[in-house]
Amino acid sequence: MIVVVMGVSGSGKTEVGSLLADQLGCHFYDADDYHPVENKKKMSQGIPLNDQDRYPWLCSLHELIKREKACCQHIVLACSALKKAYRKTLTTGQNTLIPEDQWQHNEDDLSSHTLFIYLQGSIELISERMQKRRGHFMPLTLLQSQFDTLEPPAAPELFMAVNIEKNIFEIVSEVKAEVERKIHLEQKGN
Repeated sequence: MIVVVMGVSGSGKTEVGSLLADQLGCHFYDADDYHPVENKKKMSQGIPLNDQDRYPWLCSLHELIKREKACCQHIVLACSALKKAYRKTLTTGQNTLIPEDQWQHNEDDLSSHTLFIYLQGSIELISERMQKRRGHFMPLTLLQSQFDTLEPPAAPELFMAVNIEKNIFEIVSEVKAEVERKIHLEQKGN
C-alpha cells in the first residue's frame, strides 16, 4: 500500500506521515526533500511553482514509489499533491501537461495501490500554524496560492479526508485504522 498524506503547506503532512509510518512499521518519505534547488529557491522568494516546475519533481516521486512497490514495501509519502493532475502523475508517471488523448498505456499505474489522505483545515488554522513554524522554505505568503490550486480528491480516487482540528494522535489513529483495513483488503484480493 502506498499512502500519500496530502494537503496544503502547514496542514501537518510531515508530522502525520512520519508518525503513521512509525506506527505501520514502513518507510516514510517527505516530498519536500526531493524538490530541486530551483523549486525551493523560487518558493522561498514567494513565487508559486507552476505545473512545469512540478512535473519533474512529481515524476521523481513516482519513480520512488514504483521502486518501493516493486520491493513489496508499504510506504508513506508526505506530498502536497494539490491537483488531480499531480496525483495522476504521482500514481502513473503520466505527463499531464500533454492532452490526455496523447497519453500512452502505462504499466506503472499505481492508482489502485495508492490511498490519498487529505488533511483538510481552514486557511485561518493553517495560517496560524505556519506562523509558528521555523526554518521551512515555504513562506506564509504562498498559502493562499496553495488553497487556490487545491483540487480536493474525489471518486474514483482512493482517498480519506481528515479534519486537522483533531489532535495529531486522533488523526494518526483514524488514518492507521483505514490503512490497515485497505492493506487487509488488498492482501485478501491477492
